[in-house]
Amino acid sequence: MASKKIRCAFCGKEEKDVRKLVFRKDSPHEGVCICDECTMKCMGMLMQKESQEAAEKEESISASEMRPTRIKAFLDEHIIGQERAKVAMSVAIYNHYKRIENIHLDENDDVQLTKGNILMMGPTGCGKTLIAQSIARLLNVPFTVADATTLTEAGYVGEDVENIIKNLWIASGKNIERTAKGIVCIDEVDKIATRGDKGRDVGGEGVQQALLKMIESGSVTFTPDSAKNRPQQDVIQVDTTNILFIFSGAFNNIGNIVQSRIGVSSLGFHNEVATKNNENDDELRRQVETADIIKFGLIPEFMGRIPVIVTLDDLDEDALLQIIWKPKNSLLRQYERLFELDGVKLTVTEDARRAIVKEAIRRKSGARGLRSIMEEVMLDVMYEVPSMDGVSGVTIDEGVVLKQHEPIITSYKSAS
Repeated sequence: MASKKIRCAFCGKEEKDVRKLVFRKDSPHEGVCICDECTMKCMGMLMQKESQEAAEKEESISASEMRPTRIKAFLDEHIIGQERAKVAMSVAIYNHYKRIENIHLDENDDVQLTKGNILMMGPTGCGKTLIAQSIARLLNVPFTVADATTLTEAGYVGEDVENIIKNLWIASGKNIERTAKGIVCIDEVDKIATRGDKGRDVGGEGVQQALLKMIESGSVTFTPDSAKNRPQQDVIQVDTTNILFIFSGAFNNIGNIVQSRIGVSSLGFHNEVATKNNENDDELRRQVETADIIKFGLIPEFMGRIPVIVTLDDLDEDALLQIIWKPKNSLLRQYERLFELDGVKLTVTEDARRAIVKEAIRRKSGARGLRSIMEEVMLDVMYEVPSMDGVSGVTIDEGVVLKQHEPIITSYKSAS
């Protein structure tokens, strides 16, 4: 009778196919055993889980630790500039989650804390969405971003408002309790301003009306599989009372409305306030009031649910230069890590960084444009280097950015 083959209980490999099989001490060559390969995989999974938990513990902030200064300090590590906006956001977030923690006290109290949804206003690429993402990561809560331009009111072709909460539910791991304390960022909200025409504005005022109940405090119902025409299907209901809504938009030319309200004339040869420059736009934006936004085209009922207005400034050259390398997850560090995985050291000189920044300013794309410019600069060298032998380093200088010459590639032989 042939002897029974001994196999790893996890991968099924025989003893001859692995370096070692580990058995129980009291019963060698009997019962359950595990091979050295599966043992290493298990150790790796445990170490990865421990490191992830440690990172989450380090990054996230508990309710007892939450202070506006603590939130601001975290934002400073990830966001360059925008000091006023970071302070305003830190206070708004602190008040919101303080309200959630003490909401049970409001039941028998004459003073009830209302939700403070937030509107962030600033030019393209100034960091609006990044601030919202960073706060969600710090608080370790579900987060989703929606584009207001794709939304339409119910019954029209487009994305329904309820899908926003459904996406948040998916981001939470389909946990309704976590969903109810998440953060929703709705971008390009200025694009749903009323257009003033007589026709039915399904992408403007119609969307604002559809958002009213959801952002105030109500229940949103949706089907998990998006099938609307199937009767007797399960539905999911989420209470939005404690969901924080952060709206963002560029609100181009709203400065003209502010200028008209404060009575500053745009006429005259020496009128410094009316000069068309970034400082003037930033100054006018800081003076925006709710009435100005209503005049811009967001209906009063909608703005009544958004009491906190945070304005962001346009990024100057020095701020964009710091964005490239200074934040923890900066663009330059990401590219350095990509090359490091191939055993190559990437060097981007200061004059190259400044040339990238100047190109972003020329394109008027803000911080968002830095990535596309870097991709253009790095495309050829990222294509060639993985197939080359003996490459130790790549240097990008101003001439490479200006397309005057190719990146400088250093080999181990030339380095020695």
